[in-house]
Amino acid sequence: MDGLLPRTVPPAARRLPTDRSPSTEHPMRPGTSGQAVGDASPADHTSVVAPLPRAADVAPRPALRVRAAAAVFSVALFLNAALLFAVQPMFTKAVLPLLGGTPSVWTTALLFFQVALLLGYLYAHHAAGRLPPRAQAAVHVGFVVLAALALPIARPTGWSPPETGSPVPWLLAVLTVSLGAPFLALAAGAPLLQRWFARTGHRSAGSPYFLYAASNAGSLAALLAYPTLIEPRLTLGEQSRAWALVYGALVLLLAACAALAAGRVAVASSAAVAPPAVPTRAPSARERATWTLLSFAPSSLLMGATTYLSTDVAAVPLLWVVPLALYLLSFVVVFARRRVLPHGLMLRLQPLVIAPLAVLMLVGTTKPLSVLATLHLLALFTTAMVCHGELAARRPPPERLTDFYLWLSVGGALGGVFNVLVAPRIFSSVWEYPLVLVLACALRPDLSRPRRPALARVLDVALPFALLLAIVLPVHFDLLTLSLEGRANAAAWGAAGVVAFLFRARPARLALGVAALIGGGVMAKRLAEGPPLFRARSFFGVYTVRADGRYHMLANGTTLHGGQLLREGYAREPLTYYHREGPVGSVFATLPPRPEGRRVAVVGLGAGTLACYAQPADAWTFYEIDPLAERIARDTALFTYLRDCAPRARVVIGDARRSLVGAPAGAYDLVLLDAFSSDAIPVHLLTREAVALYFQRLAAGGLLAVHVSNRHLDLVPVLAELARDARVAGVVGQDANFTEEQRSRLKSSSTWVVLTRRAADLAALARQPGWRTLPPRADVRLWTDDASDLISVFKWR
Repeated sequence: MDGLLPRTVPPAARRLPTDRSPSTEHPMRPGTSGQAVGDASPADHTSVVAPLPRAADVAPRPALRVRAAAAVFSVALFLNAALLFAVQPMFTKAVLPLLGGTPSVWTTALLFFQVALLLGYLYAHHAAGRLPPRAQAAVHVGFVVLAALALPIARPTGWSPPETGSPVPWLLAVLTVSLGAPFLALAAGAPLLQRWFARTGHRSAGSPYFLYAASNAGSLAALLAYPTLIEPRLTLGEQSRAWALVYGALVLLLAACAALAAGRVAVASSAAVAPPAVPTRAPSARERATWTLLSFAPSSLLMGATTYLSTDVAAVPLLWVVPLALYLLSFVVVFARRRVLPHGLMLRLQPLVIAPLAVLMLVGTTKPLSVLATLHLLALFTTAMVCHGELAARRPPPERLTDFYLWLSVGGALGGVFNVLVAPRIFSSVWEYPLVLVLACALRPDLSRPRRPALARVLDVALPFALLLAIVLPVHFDLLTLSLEGRANAAAWGAAGVVAFLFRARPARLALGVAALIGGGVMAKRLAEGPPLFRARSFFGVYTVRADGRYHMLANGTTLHGGQLLREGYAREPLTYYHREGPVGSVFATLPPRPEGRRVAVVGLGAGTLACYAQPADAWTFYEIDPLAERIARDTALFTYLRDCAPRARVVIGDARRSLVGAPAGAYDLVLLDAFSSDAIPVHLLTREAVALYFQRLAAGGLLAVHVSNRHLDLVPVLAELARDARVAGVVGQDANFTEEQRSRLKSSSTWVVLTRRAADLAALARQPGWRTLPPRADVRLWTDDASDLISVFKWR
């Protein structure tokens, strides 16, 4: 892959990022443009120099107007960028409840934003190239005003995601209808503003790159402010109205910028007169492919890192903006006039981060989260710094910036297309993330000076292959296990990581070495455990069913979500979090019997384990958002809980919040909330509005049982505040820590919260071992559909 990068780059093209050359900006960034001022025609850069006026004729007003141009344009670019990057987490959070809170909502939204930005650049490119200056201003200001008719931004009413098939096309349509016009107007505004500034007669008009600082500041400020200041303090409705007000202010600023550009003032200054343009050659197909790949890899890794964090914690804007902020920060740093982080330092740091990350992928560890999340984010940042640093070094002369930015935009959009549209169709697991990590290593510059190049190329393949054998064979012959427990394992896998790190000077060798670490772990595990019984991927996650001796186990991502012992006499016994000695067993043991049978609703199907508590006369309904989950639960070659324990149970496909609206009032005696998206409880299922809906569907004396087991979030305080707000009683039940022998029989500890209208209905349950009264209140914000606060319930230790 490193063959795509030129061995030698012409000095004019390979300006080091440390040069005091004008900064440029990322194509996914507001303020970025293929139509930067350097692309303007000579007429755009040349001021008309009038004859020298007499002293009595000189008026201070034009000079003041020119000086004010820099401030007006800077504020306009700041607000333009801030609006672009504030609306992304805001609107995506608004559509989460429609799709179960899955992290794929954010990655699909990122794809939309990337494609919309690319279309904005194309619009700006054609407007600047085909319209005279005054027409440009009139058309664009008119477009921005017309786009304001779509405000305030809100998801369209009456739109429901499809119950079968991928919801990606539906979500892209919602994004287009809801915010397509204003987003496109903002995306195109940044490059056009830079063109307009070049006509103001300001002394910096010939090189307006300082305006990028204002744009960078606006985007990063919006991203960092959203989870820390905006989301905790403003509801979604208030956020939308505030966004519309700022948009209105931007319209006025755009009109002012257009007026300043149209009323240009003559300045007899050499700084305002551009030198004659020197013709330059068009970029080659090889150069354009290099630009595309160097922007594709960080874009794809951005989505991979975001999916990892969102899947193992929660799909909330707090975790979305961190990878995106690091991604954008890399562009700010590499295209700055002075490099704070030298390119050579990033080249040295990247393998130092990726090698240990690959070792953790090799052994398949999922904790501690703090270490894993830090390594994933560092891998994203250092890789983005390396790739974007190479782009900065290969940027063409100003006359060719249009091609440069457009192909960078194409690479960014292709990263989204690959992760959102292509990878889920061709991979049954999340292979796109490690594959692009390998690609990023291959895109590094070759730092070696081999005396025998032919031998070096042979070793590029032979050494990683030897590393692969050194991983697979010891595990196959039971000499080592895929774990960091034990000195022998830790030493062996640590040494493997060191070997891969030593490949850093040769891009192909490092890439294949990282592939050997990650792929070797997969191959060794496959040889040790055999292929899974089932593996499939949907919009909502990756499902795997494995056989471990007598047990079948279902995992979504990295979390176990059900298991069954398929042996005569044991197949109806609930296991994992649902065993009879645990909290949920106590709930069913103390639930009053009904002659006509109990009516039970379960939000979340899993393997169908809870069906084991069904009695012959009971009426059970499972609400499941993912059709693939029902397919797994009904496949008797995988699990037989539904067939054996509740053959008459209904499964309603769709988000539970929407589906429960169709159930009659008082329809259920028990509602169990056991929805999952890996370890993340969808936030919209734990809000004031959701709890009100559950109690409307509960009969008199009915119970609401919520499974709150979570590795990273303490959800008990959230339920305490919801109970206080709804004026209902509650208890908390938790297992004791299990022995290794109990865990080997697929018994897992769990935590459940049970709410009811009258405390007396919980008397029998509260007397059971492991149960206690829910605290009367908690020091957390009440969660509603418009406002939630994840930081307050995060388990920092």
